[in-house]
Amino acid sequence: MGPGALEVADILRAHGSAWRLAQRTRLSLGQLKVMSAIEQCRTAALGGHVLRCEGCGHDQTAYNSCRNRHCPKCQSSAARRWLEARQADLLPVDYYHVVFTLPAPISDIAYYNKAVIYGLLFEIAAEVLGTIAADPRHLGAQVGVTLVLHTWGSALTHHPHVHGIVPGGGLSPDGQRWVACKPGFFLPVRVLSRLFRRRFLEELERAHRAGQLQFFGEYADLADPKSFAGWLAPLRQCEWVVYAKRPFAGPKAVLAYLWRYTHRVAISNSRLVAMDERGVTFRWKDYRDKGSTRHKTMTLSAEEFMRRFLLHVLPGGFHRIRHFGLLANAIRRENLAKARELLGDGLSPLLNVPSTDARTTMEPAKTERATFVCSHCGAAMLIIETFLRAGQSIRAPPVVKAGP
Repeated sequence: MGPGALEVADILRAHGSAWRLAQRTRLSLGQLKVMSAIEQCRTAALGGHVLRCEGCGHDQTAYNSCRNRHCPKCQSSAARRWLEARQADLLPVDYYHVVFTLPAPISDIAYYNKAVIYGLLFEIAAEVLGTIAADPRHLGAQVGVTLVLHTWGSALTHHPHVHGIVPGGGLSPDGQRWVACKPGFFLPVRVLSRLFRRRFLEELERAHRAGQLQFFGEYADLADPKSFAGWLAPLRQCEWVVYAKRPFAGPKAVLAYLWRYTHRVAISNSRLVAMDERGVTFRWKDYRDKGSTRHKTMTLSAEEFMRRFLLHVLPGGFHRIRHFGLLANAIRRENLAKARELLGDGLSPLLNVPSTDARTTMEPAKTERATFVCSHCGAAMLIIETFLRAGQSIRAPPVVKAGP
């Protein structure tokens, strides 16, 4: 294969069948579904359509996408649609990037308790940001946050953490003022880290008492309350990683960041280098290496590569992008409208575009870009034929029986 041509789908198609057979008692139904979806993505197995260019008459066959959220090929369009909606949420303030990371021991048990521990990671991170921001000693305001779950490290290891995008300020408790944070400083990360550690361990203990956690293999003894309490003790003393980066350089930088992070999967096709007799080689970033050699390549057997990739399959129905505080879905529009009013923003509160009066002096809106564009001449392409996925037939209308 040429440079850049290798895809995760190619690896699964080449090695997935044999590996599924060898691992049939260890793979979950969710993991099997992800493998099948990626293997079939943009192949005749999912059906498709024939396109014809209106300009040069060129015909092209296009196969349907699997639309699985773990598929590297299907997330670009999903991210684009999501970003178009998020543009309406941006405020004319600095935005901060905050990251909450779980210690390695909790990451180990999180693999068998994804819904519970990932859910706690979201809830506690949002709670901690809201609590510290509401404290008059720090900000004294109600803030909003968008949290995005990532479960991987650059080497495809299991490394659960959430990335938070937070406006640099919030509404006063009475909702009548916008309270801005200090320039270049959002909230003290040490305070965030200590509260995050305490609250997460409290809720983890509560989940254990409620019988919501499962333990297997070397962690089977943790089902016993005394063993679990002893296992938690060192975690109360170690530092938990919470950090905040400097403000984004304006709304465009926020959107660029969201584009890269919100719909990212464990590994993108662009990071794959080769698949050969040695295994699968891919690029990764060694964050512990502070020198110029932190960008490295790693080669894993195809079986180990697939195992690591499938570590990051989320439970069915689990949302990995969530909004809290002022940005919570039920109250977001009202809160953003109020914030823009207090900030003196001249943008339409719901569309984040110039008001109707301002738009009357602007050029007419551009026509919507065609869904399919010819790679030869750039003209729009029309669907002239549709074909179904393999084994699927067109359903006939129900037969109406004649009366007696």
